[in-house]
Amino acid sequence: MITDRRQFILDNTRLQRPPHTPELVLHLADEVTPIWRLTEEALEEIGLPPPFWAFAWAGGQALARYVLDRPEVVGGRGVVDFASGSGIVGVAAARAGAARVLAADIDPFCGAALALNAAANGVAVDFTDADLLDVPPPAWAQVILAGDICYEKPLADRVMAWLGAARDAGATVLIGDPGRSYFPREGLTKLAEYQVPTTRELEDLEVKKTAVWTLP
Repeated sequence: MITDRRQFILDNTRLQRPPHTPELVLHLADEVTPIWRLTEEALEEIGLPPPFWAFAWAGGQALARYVLDRPEVVGGRGVVDFASGSGIVGVAAARAGAARVLAADIDPFCGAALALNAAANGVAVDFTDADLLDVPPPAWAQVILAGDICYEKPLADRVMAWLGAARDAGATVLIGDPGRSYFPREGLTKLAEYQVPTTRELEDLEVKKTAVWTLP
């Protein structure tokens, strides 16, 4: 069982610049880091959930790029980075001038990863491992950012309903998605599209066409 999450992340990742957001540095896994070679069974043995926080997924990279290029979207506003993973989107929002950023992910390892990644980029981002889907969207959140959240149908349905409630309460909702099977494009407006470099170990293509969408 892993007792020191921070040290585990330091031992199993290295600081890298995601290809689509080279302004940022993140502790990520790749083919030269130990965690890259761990099987699902090996992860279970050491008490580690699937390490989504160790990779810069295409949806998150696209959403981070969008925010960095358009700081007025988050500048001076309260922002939630939903299902934050590595925290790439929350870090980008903080870099772009958000007044407050809360990264939320039910995997507590994401909190340790976020702390390291925020420090590496010289920004402050709060973290919660509470399941935000169990409660109404935070009233202070003026912007909700969600990258790569539609890879399972039951989860996608719950998340889209929650994001709809946030939109109805007045929040701006932005979603980064690389064409996941359960992403519901109906009722959404596409704001931007990118060609995001990735890796065949994670995705089916080395470059993923990835879009940023909003709930109008």
